[in-house]
Amino acid sequence: MADRVLAIMEQRDGALRKVSYEVIAAARLLGDVDALVLCEGAVEGTGDLRAVGAARVLSAAHPDFRLYNPDGFAATIGELASGYSAVVFAGTATGRDLAPRVAARLKVSCATDVIELGRDGAAVTATRPVYAGKVLQKIRLTGTPAVASIRPNTFPADKPAEPGPPGEVESVTVPAFATRVTVKEIKAAATATLDVTEAPIVVSGGRGLKEPANFKLLEDLAAALGTAAVGASRAVVDAGWRDHGAQVGQTGKTVSPGLYFAIGISGAIQHLAGMRTAKVIVAINRDKDAPIFKVADYGIVGDLFEILPRLTDEIKRVRAGQ
Repeated sequence: MADRVLAIMEQRDGALRKVSYEVIAAARLLGDVDALVLCEGAVEGTGDLRAVGAARVLSAAHPDFRLYNPDGFAATIGELASGYSAVVFAGTATGRDLAPRVAARLKVSCATDVIELGRDGAAVTATRPVYAGKVLQKIRLTGTPAVASIRPNTFPADKPAEPGPPGEVESVTVPAFATRVTVKEIKAAATATLDVTEAPIVVSGGRGLKEPANFKLLEDLAAALGTAAVGASRAVVDAGWRDHGAQVGQTGKTVSPGLYFAIGISGAIQHLAGMRTAKVIVAINRDKDAPIFKVADYGIVGDLFEILPRLTDEIKRVRAGQ
């Protein structure tokens, strides 16, 4: 009999988040997957879950579950975890808070920021980067169930192009719980734009841009491309040129867009760890020996201050049908 794994879905405003499909992809490496949705009511996208590998879809509905409820979520998952060999979470802000709470309830250890999952006999194995990505640590989780949270954009999973049929969703009982913390509202920053982890195209810049004002060149290129987000290297964020939310790399965000531009970025291993799974990588750098060219599908050796305006104008012309 195959091992059963509980995959914890994430929803916001009544719709599943993209990372939920990645959680299922990771959980499938360990056994048959039951997808658990904690919600206030119906959640858009649950019909897709079987199409991406869930054997069953479970719904834990409660009036307090419209937004993240740490006490209620942890109590419900802890109650349901019996009989599963593993419980897998997304390594998002919610998952990083929730996974350790559940592990503490179950009195087992918790592996976080996982980039590989597997089995070694009865034990679950998890690989995670440490020391700013310089070392990969492989650990064995011998407790049952094993609890792990995966790094977003690491386990490839494509959401079906067409919504799946509603299918059967099994209701599960939410146990009584005492609420010590209440999330009343989730506020996005006033200047919020498309997040680099969600964008199909990411245009990232590094120290080669010389000063923060020159990020206007990247913003213009992103606008010309359409649905694109502007990212940044760690050096740029540490210098205060861009917000940390835009940082791509080991200590920032992991992205896996269809198209990634690395502009004025040398390609340190910490940055590569955050973007190397992009489907197409385009690098622009004056140094022909820059490490970024080793992973790039297309490389341009030259002055970005000359190349970017011409590239932006050409993209605008093509998109306008001229």
